[in-house]
Amino acid sequence: MSQGPRSGIAAVSSALLAMSRHLEVRDVLKTIVASARELLDAQYAALGVPDDHGGFAQFVVDGVSDEQWKAIGPLPRQHGILAAMLQEAEIERLADVRKDPRFEGWPSEHPDMSDFLGLPIRDGDEVIGALFLANKNCPKPEGSCGFTEEDEDLLGILAQHAAIALTNARLYERSRELTIEEERSRLAHELHDAVSQKLFSLRLTAQAAAALIDRDPSRAKGELHQVAALAAEAADELRAAVVELRPAALDEDGLVATLRTQIQVLDRAHSARVTFAGRGVKALPSAQEEAVLRVAQEALHNALRHSGGEHVDVTLDRRAGGAVLRITDDGGGFDPKAIRRAGRHLGLVSMRDRASGVGGTLTVESAPGKGTVIEMEVPGG
Repeated sequence: MSQGPRSGIAAVSSALLAMSRHLEVRDVLKTIVASARELLDAQYAALGVPDDHGGFAQFVVDGVSDEQWKAIGPLPRQHGILAAMLQEAEIERLADVRKDPRFEGWPSEHPDMSDFLGLPIRDGDEVIGALFLANKNCPKPEGSCGFTEEDEDLLGILAQHAAIALTNARLYERSRELTIEEERSRLAHELHDAVSQKLFSLRLTAQAAAALIDRDPSRAKGELHQVAALAAEAADELRAAVVELRPAALDEDGLVATLRTQIQVLDRAHSARVTFAGRGVKALPSAQEEAVLRVAQEALHNALRHSGGEHVDVTLDRRAGGAVLRITDDGGGFDPKAIRRAGRHLGLVSMRDRASGVGGTLTVESAPGKGTVIEMEVPGG
């Protein structure tokens, strides 16, 4: 008898720890649903986060295959039992959900469900989600529900901690959004200052060339060469800023697609050949993906502006659940020790900080005349 409660406590503890490990909202939702289904030994579990328009902003299921979920069709609306949990904020434990008067059916490809346990997830007085399970894996006498009062209590405990985990994840994502906005604002100011200075110099130099064109053509020619150089520098500043202002693509396209797109842009914009290969990399936590993208941008900036190389190759490979980024150029290279002694860093300090900030490492191999290899390794989730 004593083994049962300890096993139950261990299972609950394991579920709560799993929820606390994740900071992304989607990961937290998936963990809550999987933990609830395993803890209560149910065939199906789902969690819906309502939007403000009678539907669900997010809806996560466990126990349904990807093929089944695709065949089911659009996300459900807030109706029937789901609406009752969200609007009345009451626990529902039913022997057969199909016989409840509020039951409004489901799509033809939806798995069949009978006994049902659902409850709201609250943050204070606000209902922020609905968590429900169906088809308890146990013998069920005719007309009875497989889910018990003990299951109800256990799911209530899980829901309380789910609310905390979900709220923390939302706060974390909001914090990241604010950080990104602050960085965008900083970049906008830097862009304005840098390009304004370049354009001001460009204007003065062009005026000087115009004044010299008749009386000193050779000096005017020199000034026009300077105009061309300043225009190229201004274009470089703009290109660098545009690339750096695009991390939002990570959320929509993922790391591999975002890197490939940005490298294609750089390949068209520069005389050096810039290539990319991504092999077997799965989605990483967003902090790791952003760090990899930023390091790639910094390393590419260095290679294209300072190395003088004809080829820059970028690879992203899977390694032990994480990923390894390599940026290789065939340029002039440098002595890393001499760079440090001279107080110049070529962005290496910020790249190492970004890598270590997500539990990763960064190494630099270079020598005069030998090109440069920058490698960053980050762990998975």
